[in-house]
Amino acid sequence: MKETAIYVHIPFCKHKCIYCDFYSITTTSKFESYLESLLKEIKYYAWQYSSGRNITSIFFGGGTPSLMDPEYIGTILRCIKENFTVSSQAEITLETNPGTVDKEKFKGFFEAGINRISIGIQSFDDNELKFLTRIHSSRQAEETVFCAYDSGFNNINLDLIFNLPAQSRELWQNNMERAISLPVKHISAYSLILEPGTILNKMVLDNKISMQGNEIDAELYECTIDTLERHGFSQYEVSNFAQKGYECVHNNTYWRHGEYIGFGTSAHSFMDKKRWWNFRSLSFYQKAVDEKQNAVAGAESLTKQQLTEEFVMLALRSSGLSLKELAEKYGTEWYELNKKEINLLKSEKFVEAAEDVLKLTKKGRLLCDEILTRFNLP
Repeated sequence: MKETAIYVHIPFCKHKCIYCDFYSITTTSKFESYLESLLKEIKYYAWQYSSGRNITSIFFGGGTPSLMDPEYIGTILRCIKENFTVSSQAEITLETNPGTVDKEKFKGFFEAGINRISIGIQSFDDNELKFLTRIHSSRQAEETVFCAYDSGFNNINLDLIFNLPAQSRELWQNNMERAISLPVKHISAYSLILEPGTILNKMVLDNKISMQGNEIDAELYECTIDTLERHGFSQYEVSNFAQKGYECVHNNTYWRHGEYIGFGTSAHSFMDKKRWWNFRSLSFYQKAVDEKQNAVAGAESLTKQQLTEEFVMLALRSSGLSLKELAEKYGTEWYELNKKEINLLKSEKFVEAAEDVLKLTKKGRLLCDEILTRFNLP
């Protein structure tokens, strides 16, 4: 059985945050019709891809999936389980935002089959939350974590954002210390990035705010690594840290170049060396599903060169590049072409080798994107 992940996009939100470029909408009138489209799409792909596959991860992302009622999420889960072979140990994650869920709702999600919660906190500082236009306070953020934990969730992730305008090392350190003090097993820490089309990007272009430079970003990132690892959170990917045994299965599917199917608006899929993506627009998505049971907006068959590049890039961003696995999947051309560069990176202490696995050092992770551009493709 080939291990496969499923992603389900729930596009509905109470409010669009200034930095977010994920597809989301604030309407509440399309909940039921969207559910019908999702179920139809799931069934359509099941007859093509359910055979010989074992679903090890299901991830509800958004948008704000916790905006929905537990029965809504439960209906989607039942449809997936009825049409795919889902492992009894599958990790099933629900993205959650404070201000959209309470203890009763958490218990409903737990009973529906969710076993991992990912909470979009972003900051424990009320001024930063106000800047980010989040709908919750720092007090509500902590209460949400305890509500999830008291409802039976032992596997909880927090999302945090660093390098906000004028953010000091002390303020960011305090954010991490408050996160660590909570009953969480996983922390995702992302640098604030300007995405085209977002309100934040327009604010910068209009000179209403200014972003901090790369030096401060690197300092805060190094602080992140040091603090979280000192408290027992191992870095298994550039932005992700987990206590032992709590690495996100869904994340690792992506980082290890595994296969996944995406359902819903703007969802992406990667199966059998092919990639396809759905329409972002809710109306386009629903119209397409009504007409042909799928909402594919575009697709591509990946070449060996593209597959090799993705495999290498994803592996180096995460647990390391196995040269043996690379050779088995795509041959030895990449390694032979880059052997000299690899040895140079080793001498510069950006890369280390253990047996046949190449890994970025802490110094290398700080410059990950720059290092990846140094490699040549066959």
